Amino acid sequence: MVKSWATSPETLGVDLHVDLGGAGLRSGLMDALREAVRSGRLTPGTRLPSSRSLAADLGIARNTVADAYAELVAEGWLTARQGSGTRVAQRAVARQDRGHTHRLPARRKPTYSLMAGSPDLASFPRAEWLKAARRALTDAPHEAFGFGDPRGRVELRTVLADYLARSRGVYASPDRIVVCSGFVHGLALMGRVLRARRVREVAVETYGLDFHWQLLTDAGLRTPALDLDELGTRAQELGTQRGVGAVLMTPAHQFPIGLPLLPDRRAAAVDWARAAGGLILEDDYDGEFRYDRQPVGALQGLDPEHVVYFGTASKSLAPGLRLGWMVLPESLVAEVAQAKGHGDACGALDQLTLAEFIRSGAYDRHVRRMRLRYRRRRDELVTALAEQVPHIGVTGLAAGLHVVLSLPPGLDERTVVQAANWRGLAIQGLGAFRHPDATSAQWGGLVVGYGTPSDSAWAGTLEVLLDVLSAVAG
Repeated sequence: MVKSWATSPETLGVDLHVDLGGAGLRSGLMDALREAVRSGRLTPGTRLPSSRSLAADLGIARNTVADAYAELVAEGWLTARQGSGTRVAQRAVARQDRGHTHRLPARRKPTYSLMAGSPDLASFPRAEWLKAARRALTDAPHEAFGFGDPRGRVELRTVLADYLARSRGVYASPDRIVVCSGFVHGLALMGRVLRARRVREVAVETYGLDFHWQLLTDAGLRTPALDLDELGTRAQELGTQRGVGAVLMTPAHQFPIGLPLLPDRRAAAVDWARAAGGLILEDDYDGEFRYDRQPVGALQGLDPEHVVYFGTASKSLAPGLRLGWMVLPESLVAEVAQAKGHGDACGALDQLTLAEFIRSGAYDRHVRRMRLRYRRRRDELVTALAEQVPHIGVTGLAAGLHVVLSLPPGLDERTVVQAANWRGLAIQGLGAFRHPDATSAQWGGLVVGYGTPSDSAWAGTLEVLLDVLSAVAG
């Protein structure tokens, strides 16, 4: 019987799934390869197994495979070069969408981006990360390749406890930390735990990210809005919101408005949590990046038993690492660990690499280097705005990777966003972050994520922004 999978361990070829059909082996193989290329399953440039390897895997004669390859090369389906092997030819073959009779037009990708929420991905410290990964892999114990503790690798939890205590004023011990695959994962876990504890409402700030609110809604929780004013989040109003069992906040640098939570309001939030037996969910999304002020410590340090602290490597390194952490009240650790279980995407080797990256000092060096780079960009942005469009205000300057631009009266933010999109610039207005149930007066403006572009793209991106603002608000 002819096999359909190329998997023989006795040869050094790559695996290739082939369904042979037809009257003969050669014609069946050719038909199968043509269909794989035509459908897009084998994309241009894909290297195929050698004729010897494929023949051994399929249990057919090598000459049969060689003849099929040669004919498909002659037809233009494949290419063959000495030293490069046999590959799928560079032909314009579109992948077929089964069950659809037409294709949607491709969405145009912006040329420039000032979207908030992302660091400069081109500045990821590849060489230092690779060194840390090699050391971590060399030193990894055998049990690291098993399922392990659902709280995460103890090596990472240990260095995180020291780092967070030192840099963010967090009261942490390794036993209180649960590693997750980012803030969204951690918030989803907390939503399930809160619902199981019979919490019905989690207050959220008037401005924030709608998909964070949706995560809580998906867990069966209501998300009433907590108003902001010119001084920041009105934490003192928590006591008036009956039924609220927790609150989601960004105390160090409100997202996206950019204001820190004032000391009296920090105290009001903690007082409410103690009196009501509630929880504060603290999203410290960019706490490492501060410029013109002393760092605002984590709210968690005021009451570790009533604050759940969330941190991630998304802004300091890259969101693609999918690494975050939660520092929990002691009473919550077991529940969160049970909710997490073993079915998450926190790879042990990535955790060990981050642990080594922090332990070696590479993380601190990278953060300091990026802090200087982002501050330089922020200063260039503020100077350019003052020179070319001085009637546009800038707030949220002291920390983070974005600022908020206030627009002149009568100029709708949607007009500016649309004009920017026509120029190939992706940018967002404040309205995109406003809670649908907010009752306070709506703030208008643009959220400018100056941390997003690469160094090579920064000058051009800034120029386009200034051109757009000069045209619509000049």
